[in-house]
Amino acid sequence: MKKKSSIEICLFPAAGYGTRFLPATKSMPKEMLPILTKPLIQYGVEEAMSAGMHTMAIVTGRGKRAIEDHFDISYELEHQIKGTSKEKMLADIRYIIDKCTFSYTRQKEMKGLGHAILTGQPLVGHEPFAVILADDLCVNEAEGVLAQMVKLYETYQCSIVAIEEIDPEQTDKYGVIAGVEIEPGIYRVSTMVEKPSPADAPTNLAIIGRYILTPDIFDILQQTKPGKGGEIQITDALMEQALQGKVIAYKFRGKRYDCGSIDGYVQATVELYNEMKDAY
Repeated sequence: MKKKSSIEICLFPAAGYGTRFLPATKSMPKEMLPILTKPLIQYGVEEAMSAGMHTMAIVTGRGKRAIEDHFDISYELEHQIKGTSKEKMLADIRYIIDKCTFSYTRQKEMKGLGHAILTGQPLVGHEPFAVILADDLCVNEAEGVLAQMVKLYETYQCSIVAIEEIDPEQTDKYGVIAGVEIEPGIYRVSTMVEKPSPADAPTNLAIIGRYILTPDIFDILQQTKPGKGGEIQITDALMEQALQGKVIAYKFRGKRYDCGSIDGYVQATVELYNEMKDAY
């Protein structure tokens, strides 16, 4: 893995119910849904590690204990497969457990992504941090999306959101930005709107589940009133920073799979499986 990053902590909001995958997610966290042999959240942790982060802060809720168990040693299992060909199958997760520190807190009520991030404040403290939404699976052979964003942070020293162009008819599913392109694919954000209708969307540049946030976001979130859907939206809080010119949007290199939807989940499974087959 890479050297230590200027950002050490990655926050994972993981308290949602995953209702689009019921009944599978009735008792299993959606973040533990597997793509091939690894759960979604492990892909996210590996991406954070490749960006130099080794402190993982996870906001969970009821029924999410499997996440904690996954990032812990299973002595019984390791004993059972010790000395067999299956032992190497645990090498990746054991490496993660050995190299990372995991901390957890519970979000008692589902009040939106902004509230989930605010709930993670005791785990983060007063320093810049990354956020990964595990059901957005991002892949890029050369350099992970979060690693790309850390380099940008070192230049701009402000909050950064990852964006991609979407079908204009899909804007009501995303936070959407507008701004001035200051470098190719890099925008100084002037406007952010949460889930606008296609007619009201300022652009088709949608925010996806990768953020780098400066610690003043917590003070802003504490003052942010419920917005779209009666939830505390991170988009509304970021808009306060954007008014001060302190938010950059980055059109990342790589591919994102929306694994919070069945179509995206199946697409990720098929394409990663085909890549795995081609590698052998």
